[in-house]
Amino acid sequence: MNQQHNKNRAFGFMLVILGASFWGIGGTVAQKLFQQEHIEVGWLVSSRLLVAGILLIAIYKITHRHQSIFVMWRTKQDALRQILFSLLGMLAVQYTYMMSIAIGNSAVATLLQYLAPLFIISYYIIKKYSKLTKQDGIAVSLTLIGTTLLLTNGSFSTLSVPFMSVFWGVLSGLAVAFYTLYAVPLLQQFHSLLVVGWAMLIGGVTMSIFYQPWHIELSTWTLATTAYFFFIIIFGTMLAFWFYIASLHYLSPKETSLLGSLEPLMAVITSVLWLQIPFGGFQMIGTLLILCMILYLTVFQKKNL
Repeated sequence: MNQQHNKNRAFGFMLVILGASFWGIGGTVAQKLFQQEHIEVGWLVSSRLLVAGILLIAIYKITHRHQSIFVMWRTKQDALRQILFSLLGMLAVQYTYMMSIAIGNSAVATLLQYLAPLFIISYYIIKKYSKLTKQDGIAVSLTLIGTTLLLTNGSFSTLSVPFMSVFWGVLSGLAVAFYTLYAVPLLQQFHSLLVVGWAMLIGGVTMSIFYQPWHIELSTWTLATTAYFFFIIIFGTMLAFWFYIASLHYLSPKETSLLGSLEPLMAVITSVLWLQIPFGGFQMIGTLLILCMILYLTVFQKKNL
């Protein structure tokens, strides 16, 4: 039993690490599209959600031919839960994060998004689901200090951004917390492919009311632009969110949200290697702290963190 439990946890760690890594890399690629092609945030969000949502639902139908893709729409309660998750979770995470980047910069946006573990742990304590433990304190401290050093390189002057960037960034952190917590009861009833696929499709349809995906001048796109766009859809959206949500089958929401701090780590690494952004000593320390947090969770934390 313990051996199977350990295998399940290891699989959960692999899923969340891959999901967070894809999301972080996808953010860097999105930044490239914003800078080079001046693509609108709303258009990118609506397009990526629509295409990724359709693909995920199609994958589910191919792999589960005798199962209905409309299973969560059979009762009003399940349908309402899925809609709330789609709009306040999936769509909110996507749009608030991209808006924070567009108004300010990716470093501040990512840092503020990773207030999510604090929001989740605070929720657990307020609802009296758990008490603040020493393990929580260590994990959160490593996450916050490591992420702060990673994204600021020890200089808080880089946090000088417009108020609205901070506003959207904090909302992004709240959205990630809601997304992580609210997904659990849905996953207990429905397959993760359907939960994430429908969430993306609903979010994409909603955004399409304001930003129509078909309103784009493709004649100006290069082969590289097209490749970046589809990378964002397949890896930075579809696989990133599917793997992250699926990890909740094996890990607690607190563990998943803390391990999600690999996103800024991957964003910085890809920025350094691809965009040639300098990597300072404080950022190296931050990277090591995040890796220590991951090792700490892997070795010492229990399933019911």
